[in-house]
Amino acid sequence: MTNVLILGSGPEVVQARDWSRDGIDVIVAINHAWQVRADWDVQIHPWDFPADRLPPADSPARIVTEAEFVPAQNAHGGFVYAGATMAFTAGYWALNEYKPRCIAYFGCNMIYPSKGRTHFYGRGHPDPLRRDITLQSLEAKSARLRILAAQRGTAVVNLSHEDSRLMLPRARIGALPGTPAPYDTTAATLARRREAVLDYYVPSGRYWEEIERFDPAQLARLDALWLRAGALGKAAVAA
Repeated sequence: MTNVLILGSGPEVVQARDWSRDGIDVIVAINHAWQVRADWDVQIHPWDFPADRLPPADSPARIVTEAEFVPAQNAHGGFVYAGATMAFTAGYWALNEYKPRCIAYFGCNMIYPSKGRTHFYGRGHPDPLRRDITLQSLEAKSARLRILAAQRGTAVVNLSHEDSRLMLPRARIGALPGTPAPYDTTAATLARRREAVLDYYVPSGRYWEEIERFDPAQLARLDALWLRAGALGKAAVAA
């Protein structure tokens, strides 16, 4: 089965320049992260990503846009439940596209210091921290991704050892897990049932055009279920 490495733009992502590709089948670069390594396979970006920051037009690698990632994210419940920021979108797209053994994140901690670099290229806009009804709890959204992936036999881990908003097990690049970490199946079932009852599904992906449908308090209660379902224990740190 495939192992997928997803690279974000956090300052530490430059460490990945020297990593061996042994055991990594696909490298997915979010937004600017295609600049980190020359051997990336997929670049994924939103509709409003600046055209002058895209990879060269003659790049042989694959470029993924909303035409592909909206249907992929919809297959897993849609943007309101999954969280509308590219770290999660890339994860759901990779899960849908490759049905991988493991999805490993690096440079996606979503921690933004008030001084110094926020991104490997300097200071950038902290998109995951914007006021958005789908991003009330980044931790809950990451737990949801991990659990939905686990239900399909895919492990989702964080290769960083720095502070992170991702509620994912930690791992090392040379020791990716072959099986998903456990989770609270009862809480996960309750969360999925609650999603079905709320019916906050938007096929177009443009949830902001229907924002009046969504109750922040209901989504906060849903997030609480996912947090409970995805709570990590000491065993969640890879040896």
